[in-house]
Amino acid sequence: MWRMGDVLAGNHAVWEFDSDSVLIRFARGMRTPRLWQALGSRRIPLEAVSAVTVTAGRRDTVVLRAVPRPGADPLMEAAAGQLKEACDPYRMVLPGDRATSAAAFAAAVRAQLGPDAAEPAPRFLVDVPQPPLQLKAHDARVGFDGSSVAFHWSRTGATGTKWKAGDQRYPLAELTGVEWRSPGGTGGHLRLLLREPRQTPADPRPDHDLATAVFGVGYGAVHESLPFAAAVLAATRTRTPVAAARGRSGDERLRHLSELYAAGLLTDGEYAALRDRFTAEPG
Repeated sequence: MWRMGDVLAGNHAVWEFDSDSVLIRFARGMRTPRLWQALGSRRIPLEAVSAVTVTAGRRDTVVLRAVPRPGADPLMEAAAGQLKEACDPYRMVLPGDRATSAAAFAAAVRAQLGPDAAEPAPRFLVDVPQPPLQLKAHDARVGFDGSSVAFHWSRTGATGTKWKAGDQRYPLAELTGVEWRSPGGTGGHLRLLLREPRQTPADPRPDHDLATAVFGVGYGAVHESLPFAAAVLAATRTRTPVAAARGRSGDERLRHLSELYAAGLLTDGEYAALRDRFTAEPG
């Protein structure tokens, strides 16, 4: 019988069972997928899980896999099924002699799943991974400061269309989502989905779209670009721009800023500056 605090160790990861979550800690090392190393650890609430399976793997191994509910994890929503099996953070390979332990672990988790486990999640339930402050693509440097996404075009990588238009900045209020295409295939890119396109007519080609950064060999690696995309996606769906705090009462403004800061969408300096500004403003 699995109890709170019990752990199951597999290849490059350790899963710890808790009363309301599973804590996944990823190992560091040359054989660990770089995405896992970048994630470090993740706490997956049981309400974010729809199923848990144990199947036979290759070379006398077993595979334990948790299936996240649709819409529960911004990382997996951004990935949109493009992750290679070996990079799936919800999948762990164990030696065959641990099959019984893996089955018991899976049974313990399944016993805690609620009646809505098979239904899409009403909101993101898994914390967004900490993204890099900047992402280096083939044709741009992309930055996200918690309130807007900025594209700074590369003189050597950007097309004439982008270079002539100049650098672009998109506040969260203009975004409806993010499209991430893995750099492991052709056409890898990060595209912001806009409420209203700035180009008329809109150009769907990634290398001409002013809201898209193009990946390439050595640019936009999965372990960097996917957490970045997930952070932007989570911000567009679950948070309002910092500017939306204007017009609220002083207490509401500070509460809103505290939520943004706690979610990692504001730096220490940004939080302090905005807190001081709102404290000084009347009402």
